[in-house]
Amino acid sequence: MSIDALLILELALLGLGAGFLAGLLGIGGGMVMVPFLTWMLGQRGVPAELAVKMAIATSMATIVFTSISSVRAHHKRGAVRWDIVRRLSPGIVIGSLVGSLGVFALLKGTVLAVVFALFVGFSATQMFLDRKPAAARQMPGTAGQLGAGGLIGFVSGLVGAGGGFISVPFMTWCNVAIHNAVATSAALGFPIAVANVAGYVVAGRSLQGLPAGAFGYLWLPALGVIAACSVLMAPLGARAAHALPVKKLKRIFASMLYLLAAYMLWKGLGGS
Repeated sequence: MSIDALLILELALLGLGAGFLAGLLGIGGGMVMVPFLTWMLGQRGVPAELAVKMAIATSMATIVFTSISSVRAHHKRGAVRWDIVRRLSPGIVIGSLVGSLGVFALLKGTVLAVVFALFVGFSATQMFLDRKPAAARQMPGTAGQLGAGGLIGFVSGLVGAGGGFISVPFMTWCNVAIHNAVATSAALGFPIAVANVAGYVVAGRSLQGLPAGAFGYLWLPALGVIAACSVLMAPLGARAAHALPVKKLKRIFASMLYLLAAYMLWKGLGGS
């Protein structure tokens, strides 16, 4: 499978869109990239089982770059809750390694597609309903945030996303303002991505029959093009996030996730 001009254009457009959404919604772009990369790989002859796994791993790798770009823009506005980042990160690293090193390699690609769809659909529903948290509810203590971080990292490793689809609803449920939750989620994307990519590289080191440009589960041509384009757009997304009203931001988040969850559920249940 060669990297042609059309593929470069497709990847560039995907990178620009994912980067903007990473800054806008704090989701690292993974929720967008996984379905589209799965489709692109499938169109180029990669078996569905492998295409889903490669899409998940490659999506996660791009988040290393989009997270840095996005969080810089949010930090300039003082929106990142670094106290939350420090408490969630240790659990995130542990959970990410467990997911990407062990469970990811064992599960079938179609199962991962269904898991992706279900978690994204659940998160979208929570955001769309805009349920108001109890006024007295706050972020849990150190132990609670360690456990929450472990869950965020583990699930992110299975579905190739930066964790925003769990961490943003979790933080808003704990009365963290939506703009702070989005900004903090962008910062959490970095430890999630680094830990998971390390796991994918180790887990995929002995794979056979990979397409050209693959390094284990990582599809390097896609990683390079998407990362370059997404880094350019993430600051613009972050700027837009601070200009939008809270309810509209939540509805944008939820509506996009429903569409992507439906596509991945179709893939997981036997679509081609």
